[in-house]
Amino acid sequence: MPVGSAREDATAATISQVAAAAGVSRATVSRVMNGRATVAPELAERVRAAAAALGYSPSPVARSLALGRTSTVAFVVPDLSNPVFQSVLRGLGQAAAKEGHRLIVAESNEDPAEETLLAVEIRRRVDGIVLAASRLPDDELAELVPRLEPVVLVNREVPGLDVPSLSVDHRAGVRDLAAHLFELGHSRLVYLAGPQASSSDRERLHGLRAAVCDTAGAELVELRCGSGFADGQAAVPAVVACGASGVVAYNDLVAFGALSGLHELGIAVPEQISVVGFDDIPFARYTTPPLTTASVPQFDLGEQAWQRLWALLQDGPPQHNVTYRPRLEVRGSTGPAPGAAGGEVTTSQVADNRGPTVDPSPSAL
Repeated sequence: MPVGSAREDATAATISQVAAAAGVSRATVSRVMNGRATVAPELAERVRAAAAALGYSPSPVARSLALGRTSTVAFVVPDLSNPVFQSVLRGLGQAAAKEGHRLIVAESNEDPAEETLLAVEIRRRVDGIVLAASRLPDDELAELVPRLEPVVLVNREVPGLDVPSLSVDHRAGVRDLAAHLFELGHSRLVYLAGPQASSSDRERLHGLRAAVCDTAGAELVELRCGSGFADGQAAVPAVVACGASGVVAYNDLVAFGALSGLHELGIAVPEQISVVGFDDIPFARYTTPPLTTASVPQFDLGEQAWQRLWALLQDGPPQHNVTYRPRLEVRGSTGPAPGAAGGEVTTSQVADNRGPTVDPSPSAL
C-alpha cells in the first residue's frame, strides 16, 4: 500500500476502529480518551496503544459533549473601553490559555438589566464566568450568582455571598489620595463621581467623605460626572466654579478629561489646581503633567481570578478571597495649594465656556 494512502487511512481513523483494534466498546474508548478514571489500567493502556497506532484523536466537539465542558470561559464587564478592564482581561486570558481554555468577552454597557440577561445567556455556552465590577445591587447580585456558578467576582464583594471574590479597598485608596492633597494645603476638594450603579464609586465617595470629616477645615464638593474622558472634560467649568483647589476624579479617564479641559481654559496644573485619578492605567504616567493616582494591580486581578475559577472547574477549593489596597503614586499633577503656590483660579476664566449645570455647594449630588 502506498505511504500516502496509509496516512490518509490513519487520519480518517474512527472511534469504532480504535474500539475494534483494542477489543473494547466505543464507550470505553471515549472514557479513556476523555481522561476518565473509570477504566482498568490495562484496558486504558490497550486503548491508548490502538489509538496511537491508528493515529486517532478525538473530535474537540465530541469531547466537549462527552465531558459536558467547552474549555471556554466568559469575562463579563460593564465597559470594555475602560483600560482597567482591558488589563484584567489580559491577565485572565493569558492565564486561561496556559490551561487550554479560550475566553469570551461580553460587555453590558453599564446597564445592570443587560448585565443579568447577558450573564445568564452566556453561561449556557461556557464552563464558568468571571464577573467584573458588577453594577447590580447586592440583593440582585446575590440572586444571580447561583445561576452562574462556577463564577468569580472581580472588583466586587457582597457580604454573606459564598463565592470567590477579588476586591479593591477603594476607601483606603481614596483616603490616601485625600491625605496627600491635605498635606499639600488643599482644604476644598471636589469629587467627580462615577456611574451611579457603580459600587466602587460608592466606596470611594464614602472614603472621601470620611477623610474630609476627619480633617479640620476641609470641605468636599460632589459633582455627578461619569466614567469617561469626555465626562471629565465636560465637568471642568463646574469644577472651577465651585472654587476647589483639589480634584479627585472617579478614575484616571475622568482625570485625563479634567486635565484636558483645564488646559483648554489656560488653568495650570498643578500650580492652580491639583488633579488625582484612580486605577493607574498604563497611560497615567504619560499625561502632561503625569497623573497622581491610586494604583491597582489590574493584570494580577485577572490572573488571580483565573486561579480561582480553574480550581472550581477542577472541583477543588478556590484560594481565599483577596482585597487589594491601592498604592499611592505621586506624580506631577499635584502640588501645593494655590495660596502656597501664589496662584488662584477664578470663575471669570470659564465665563465663555459651557459645562454641566450643578449645585457647587459642598456635598451636592
